[in-house]
Amino acid sequence: MSRTYDGGQDAGLLSPVRAGTPIEAHVDDRAWLQAMLDAEAALVRAQAKLGAAPAAAAAAITAAARADRFDTRALALAARETANPVVGVVQALTRAVAADDPAAAEFVHRGSTSQDVFDTGAMLVAARALQPVRTDLERACAALAVHAADHRDTLMVGRTLAMHAVPTTFGLKAAGWRHLLLDAAERLDRVLDGGLPVSLGGAAGTLAGYLEYAGLGDGVAPDTADYIDRLGAAFAEETGLALPVLPWHTLRTPLADLGAALSFTAGALGKIAVDVQILARTEVREAAEPAVAGRGSSSAMPHKRNPVLSTLIRSAALQVPLLATGLTQTLLSEDERSAGSWHAEWLLLRECLRLVGGAAHTAVELVEGMTVSPRRMRENAYLNGDRVASERVAAVLAPHLGKGRAREVISEATSEADRSGLPLSAVLGAITEVTAYLTHEDLNRLLDPAHYTGAAGALVDSALKR
Repeated sequence: MSRTYDGGQDAGLLSPVRAGTPIEAHVDDRAWLQAMLDAEAALVRAQAKLGAAPAAAAAAITAAARADRFDTRALALAARETANPVVGVVQALTRAVAADDPAAAEFVHRGSTSQDVFDTGAMLVAARALQPVRTDLERACAALAVHAADHRDTLMVGRTLAMHAVPTTFGLKAAGWRHLLLDAAERLDRVLDGGLPVSLGGAAGTLAGYLEYAGLGDGVAPDTADYIDRLGAAFAEETGLALPVLPWHTLRTPLADLGAALSFTAGALGKIAVDVQILARTEVREAAEPAVAGRGSSSAMPHKRNPVLSTLIRSAALQVPLLATGLTQTLLSEDERSAGSWHAEWLLLRECLRLVGGAAHTAVELVEGMTVSPRRMRENAYLNGDRVASERVAAVLAPHLGKGRAREVISEATSEADRSGLPLSAVLGAITEVTAYLTHEDLNRLLDPAHYTGAAGALVDSALKR
């Protein structure tokens, strides 16, 4: 027995990273509908500025272009008959305008085409959605700056290929996280500054319909060029979007650039999440997510508190690059309008915005509330005794023994320290090749992890100037 779909909304059940976060309202169906309506209204206002539409008609259309006047579910079903939602939106808007001002209805969508409206709407959605993302990135960067400064010299062990490497500081790690988020913010800013253009091309990218309705259908070059320049500038001004050099119906640079910036942002947030998951492991316990009653509980194991926030962020970071690849693939749009490539972008773009917006908002809570354990970091740094600073002794001995021989001596001594359980300094102190140049006091000093963090502090200071 079949069941009629009741039109239930996507509440985020399968995408908890964005559920309940501010990004949802910026990219839901109502937001997309309002963006398309805003594009229609902005277009007729631009035409009115140039005398191609009455000011009264522009005002009437703008007043009617409110999403709460329309049934998004009905428009979605109507879109199945035309392969895009704009046709139904235009019909519904025309009826609404006609009910208020019959004469103004003639000027709805005049000379335009579905892709102009939808693509302009998509850029409006992106511009609006990226604002809270940028705000969240700024908050996260501010919190990380505090961590970096507070823990500039907090000793911890560096890990390479999952193993203890050489000492570092938590301040340097936090500064690195912040640096990535600043890189992400810069990429989003470049998109926001001129990378989100209006779409104005008409049926096949020639703007012929706009010219015809403006009375310039004879194609007189000076008038044509002037009108198109002024129409594009007016449309861009009305929307707050950029003015493209050419119609971009099948020149999908804006989508590819937007996808790339979102993919990078997701990855930058994901790097923090992965590191926090490692630091929060039971056997590591160097940092922890903010504790909230009931959060992170296991359905089977009462003793567990799972790293929920970093898990949500990481899930988004794994999804967005895959979705963004789909946006890049739309560069392969055929002819002057694509049958399928354009249509494939819509959900991909929305999900990228949703996931990045949810991840950025979640990251704010994570880094602002993260607790750090310097004591545990220090304990772990000394977990292998003094062996994590073996590189330093090799460097000091190299001028005396030669680089190769120094490395060989330290490698053999480290293996012996592993087998015997003795400190590396004690093993080296019994090797005449070493004691010929280094005293026991020298070895203890050189092998102390706390004294081998290199330029970590200076690097933190430099990074925080950004």
